[in-house]
Amino acid sequence: MKVSLACIAIAVGLTSASIAAQTTISIPLEANPFAEESDLDLQYPPFDRVKSEHYLPAFRAGMAQQKAEAEAIAEQDAAPSFENTFLALEVSGQLLNRVSRVFFALAGAHTNDELQRIQQEIAPELAAHDDSIVLNPKLFARVESVFARRTELGLDAEALRLVEQYYTDFVRAGAALGPEQQRRLKEINAELALLQTQFSQNVLNEVNAMAVVVDTREELAGLDEALIVAAAKEAGERGYDGKYVLPLLNTSGQPALSSLQNRKVREAIHRASVARGTRGGEFDNRQVLSTVLRLRAERANLLGYPTHADYVLEDATALTVDAVNARLASLAPPAAANARREAEDLQEIIESSGEDFELEAWDWQFYSEQLRQQRYAFDESQLRPYFELDNVLKRGVFFAAEKLYGITFAERFDLPVYQDDVRVFDVFDAAGTKLGIFIGDFYARPTKRGGAWMNAYVPQNGLMGTSPVVANHLNITKPAEGVETLLTFDEVTTLFHEFGHALHGLFSDVEYPYFSGTSVPRDFVEYPSQVNEMWATWPEVLANYAVHYETGEPMPQALLDKVLSAQKFNQGFSTSEYLAASVLDQALHQLAPNEVPSADQIPQFEADALARAGLDIRQVPPRYKSAYFSHIMGGYSAGYYSYIWSEVLDADSVEWFKENGGLLRANGDHFRNTLLSKGGSRDAMSLFMDFRGREASIEPLLLRRGLQ
Repeated sequence: MKVSLACIAIAVGLTSASIAAQTTISIPLEANPFAEESDLDLQYPPFDRVKSEHYLPAFRAGMAQQKAEAEAIAEQDAAPSFENTFLALEVSGQLLNRVSRVFFALAGAHTNDELQRIQQEIAPELAAHDDSIVLNPKLFARVESVFARRTELGLDAEALRLVEQYYTDFVRAGAALGPEQQRRLKEINAELALLQTQFSQNVLNEVNAMAVVVDTREELAGLDEALIVAAAKEAGERGYDGKYVLPLLNTSGQPALSSLQNRKVREAIHRASVARGTRGGEFDNRQVLSTVLRLRAERANLLGYPTHADYVLEDATALTVDAVNARLASLAPPAAANARREAEDLQEIIESSGEDFELEAWDWQFYSEQLRQQRYAFDESQLRPYFELDNVLKRGVFFAAEKLYGITFAERFDLPVYQDDVRVFDVFDAAGTKLGIFIGDFYARPTKRGGAWMNAYVPQNGLMGTSPVVANHLNITKPAEGVETLLTFDEVTTLFHEFGHALHGLFSDVEYPYFSGTSVPRDFVEYPSQVNEMWATWPEVLANYAVHYETGEPMPQALLDKVLSAQKFNQGFSTSEYLAASVLDQALHQLAPNEVPSADQIPQFEADALARAGLDIRQVPPRYKSAYFSHIMGGYSAGYYSYIWSEVLDADSVEWFKENGGLLRANGDHFRNTLLSKGGSRDAMSLFMDFRGREASIEPLLLRRGLQ
């Protein structure tokens, strides 16, 4: 179920052996591709048959079907049992699941005006629908009854955990509240659904509206030629013939800042980036954010928690606000000290070059590249020819997975895609059996939200016998037609990172849909993907994919060595900008309703929060400012700390791989069998202990980040 309830399910009076064959309540949907399970391989979505007009009828039919099924569970005469209540909830709602997975995936990856309108319309309806199920008193009474007798039912460990998680979810969704409190909870949930959608759509619209227009080619001196051509193409498509348009990514920092020589253009890009959502107009997000924060705080109070952060963290491995605050407080001072030392080094470079200005945020990436070249005798422009996308994917990401887990990949061209440059691969296990399907959507476009992420179109589970269909989404700038896609080193790392999420989904081997793949606590989900980043710089892997896109010559060993030796470079900056965003997330969500800043107060609130944390460094803005902090409108509200929390586990796990010989099949099998395949079927930290053999140590992280 996993409230929100887009995957709640039902079947009445069946044993687990026959559940998968259950015919759910039928809702007529003429010629709608969501009406039936996809007939494509592994239930792969029929993207070519899906039209915008299919979504709303399928959503509404799916909600009606699910509500009827839930009511059938609640009203049945048979005594509550694991089979007729919990297995029933696991296998129903399939129509709503199908349309939800495709719609929300494409709303992020390839939206349009119609999808945005549908999202605004359906969001409060879905919230009300979810509430109608979790706040059904008869249904909750059945859940509570089985929960009370759970240790007497002879359930195996995964089934027992399913009962406990469902019960917890119902309670955390308000099932134990009184009628008046539930009425207010429903109002809050409906309003939040609409506002959170509006915020996310504003972020996308604003990033497109704030793209920077440059008049002349000379102003782009230093920028890679392929990116200049792409900027001219973008300008032409926007009606700026003869000019150049530099689109923004969702982070505060922008890739072009590392190479653009024109300081005024760098400043314009930076100021446009950090002004998003706060400059007035229809896409200003400050009032939306303030209202969301107040409603989240009120909802937390209704449910018995001091703040929204307390509510969120109870369901994470961190457990408490104090634990998260302590971790961030322990890391912020050394990170900030490192960043300030780095700033001094960059200021010296500015002055030694004869310039007379103080280092600013728009200068950092440019001069840090100069410092990197000075210290390690290379810069990003030297690396890019060796990081061609297809090589990195097949000879890097896939190669590492083949060596570590024995899996293989075969690209296929017979399945439909929603955008021409999306790619599809079959994934085979070591024995040659089909493990799942992987979808790669790598390029940025105006219809795609910022960042990088993974989603599952079809999650694995044994109950219904489904195999995984998973996707990775990145935002790599697409070059002009016929020009090779050359990546930055950060983009290479991101490719490995997101494929770590994909492996978590592909290797899932659980019985119940609730626990499939990446259905783990938010501060644990990044851990396996961060571990997968290690293979990007593993010598055997790096040497295999880092070949010149024109000559096929391997990256010179001297340059390889420099790449590896520079891994701790600029860690003060990268750690501080990340921690600053994490601090803002916690500060915003550790508030009582009457403490939430108004729209006009949000900039000052941000400044004060960063000052208290010692992260108010003028030249190092937070990775995301509040008005374009998309993570906190999705699953990462009060949870952006998760990356550093998971990195403690990741860094310690990397040490385990190194201690045990690295890229060996036995190591991969151990990681897969003890952790990746288990999804959320066991307590997250127990899975880590099974893999590592002990609790995590923070020392490897401190060493990696230069914080020891």
